[in-house]
Amino acid sequence: MRVLVKGAGVAGLTVARELHARGADVTVFDPHPNFAHAASWLAGGMLAPWCERESADEAVLTRGLDAADRWEAILPGKVVRNGTLVVASTRDHGELKRFASRTTGYQWVEEDDIAALEPMLAARFRHGLFFPGEAHLDPRQALHALKEQLTANGVTFTGVDVSDDDFSDIVDCTGAARIGQERDLRGVRGEMLYLHTEEVTLARPVRLLHPRFPVYIVPRSNGLFMIGATMIETDSDGPITARSLMELLNTAYALHPAFADAAVVETGAGIRPALPDNLPRVLREGKAVVFNGLYRHGFLLAPTMAAEAADLVFSQQPKQRNTQCN
Repeated sequence: MRVLVKGAGVAGLTVARELHARGADVTVFDPHPNFAHAASWLAGGMLAPWCERESADEAVLTRGLDAADRWEAILPGKVVRNGTLVVASTRDHGELKRFASRTTGYQWVEEDDIAALEPMLAARFRHGLFFPGEAHLDPRQALHALKEQLTANGVTFTGVDVSDDDFSDIVDCTGAARIGQERDLRGVRGEMLYLHTEEVTLARPVRLLHPRFPVYIVPRSNGLFMIGATMIETDSDGPITARSLMELLNTAYALHPAFADAAVVETGAGIRPALPDNLPRVLREGKAVVFNGLYRHGFLLAPTMAAEAADLVFSQQPKQRNTQCN
């Protein structure tokens, strides 16, 4: 079986791996020379099903529960299992209660507990929620490592357009590029930035709640922190706006004043592909399987949905069989 995977973001790479593991001869086509165009490149990399449940369908929780295990199996040693800390200022304590009421899997933590988890936040927050079962990874490291792994195992990557007729099956993982072509698919803009400072250390993602502008901060290596992310209902992919930049910087400063002296090393804006229910969908259209709609849950749900896409390829289900995440 020769399968062409279109798109080399997290969806395409996980699908390629799944298909190759089942014995398919896989070619991945993406016209872009690197990952910078992909929504995956701007992702937070949080494997946080319980935190996401606060604003997402229960299917995101159930499908994402084993995400950390799946990624550890895919890329051993790349997953950091330190949990997630959610905090809010004293005046926004109601946001913590609201957040807690909409999910599970957490422990209430007080000032001393927060200091033990994150010494840099000692005496800064009186209450929080700790999600011990959550994890994170560095999306950029993961994308490069997975592509290298696939290449070493015989998967072909090409930036030169190839004919669909040369393949028995096609899996379309082109994401936001299908807006306007795929029924009900829309774009949701996300904006983020990278800060560098040696004055702050964090062991895990920290979410700072605010009634208007909640933000997460994810530690990377070597003093880098990813700050994100806005959610704007538009498919405009221009540079980050001044308002969003100020909001992200203000929130980082609210978490710890040392971020005021951090270097802004990168800003970015990208388009997440989303469906009306904000759940991903895998369906067959003729000889093609279309996998799209990961929205803000790319790294959380990609391995599970990739397995479902591979199931559909190998089972050769009838046209338009919808295997939507539910």
